[in-house]
Amino acid sequence: MRDPAMTDVARLAGVSHQTVSRVLNGHPNVREETRARVRAAIAQLGYRPNRAARALVTGRSQLIGVVAQNSTLYGPASLLAAFEQAAASAGFAVSVGSVSTLDRRSISAVVERHLDHRVAGIVLIAPVASAGEALDHLPDAVPLVTVDGDPERATALVTVDQVAGAGMATRHLLEAGHRTVWHVSGPADWFDSAGRITGWREALHAAGAEVPPVIPADWSAASGYRAGQMLARMPEVTAIFAANDHLALGVLRALSERGRRVPDDVSVVGFDDVPEAAYFIPPLTTVRPDFDAVARASLDLLLAQIESGAGTVGRHTIAPTLVRRDSVAAPPD
Repeated sequence: MRDPAMTDVARLAGVSHQTVSRVLNGHPNVREETRARVRAAIAQLGYRPNRAARALVTGRSQLIGVVAQNSTLYGPASLLAAFEQAAASAGFAVSVGSVSTLDRRSISAVVERHLDHRVAGIVLIAPVASAGEALDHLPDAVPLVTVDGDPERATALVTVDQVAGAGMATRHLLEAGHRTVWHVSGPADWFDSAGRITGWREALHAAGAEVPPVIPADWSAASGYRAGQMLARMPEVTAIFAANDHLALGVLRALSERGRRVPDDVSVVGFDDVPEAAYFIPPLTTVRPDFDAVARASLDLLLAQIESGAGTVGRHTIAPTLVRRDSVAAPPD
């Protein structure tokens, strides 16, 4: 007689096997009633996740391969750290393959190395447009989840809701009384940057506010400083939404050097809630992505593919939150 499987637990509890996987991995987005029913079914059947046995059957180890750009940027680095923790709690090790450029050749080479190590599945952190072509050439049979990838692509995708986050930031500034909000953007080839521009622009349109030109930048404080130098010379600028906190830091310095006080003369909002944001002068109002939730959702989606042996197409969007500090006030008279 065979040992009970996850599908047996799901059938007895009246839920999907993905729900059983979420309960086993401690995912918070499961109702307590459902969680109790799954645990009762596990106890009744005597089910125990036998990952070692599954590895022998599938020929794969309890190893997940991650492909990520070699970057110290706060967002991608935080996503990677959160995923490693989530995978460890589920009994999986993580092998990280870093590339200098997220293009087809680099990604394919790392995926091949992961497959040589017989990984159970692959997570691709792909926030830039150049990664898209690689997805068209990856093996179909490999469980794959893309994090922060192209929202227009039909893949298993988990991402922060960039549009909603930028909308929160922009509306917060408008609700403080500012007539419009200027935006210092991230790089043009990043999906995060494009989503934040969209959210900023949509919020201004919805409020009937003027939409200023986007001030292009990269993700660095130096780039924010250069953008801030220009904006600081413009007396009509009273509110700035920076696409990340490092850009905001550069903007704050440029405004200070020009004698523009924050928030008395100009209000500033960032994005990411880096650990230092609470210690900027003034402490920075910013948008906080839930990297832990992104990691858990990515792992759930990948484990569902591993368990079922079938690819999953779908988009899971994780809402951020606005962290209010001291860098926003009503505009000057």
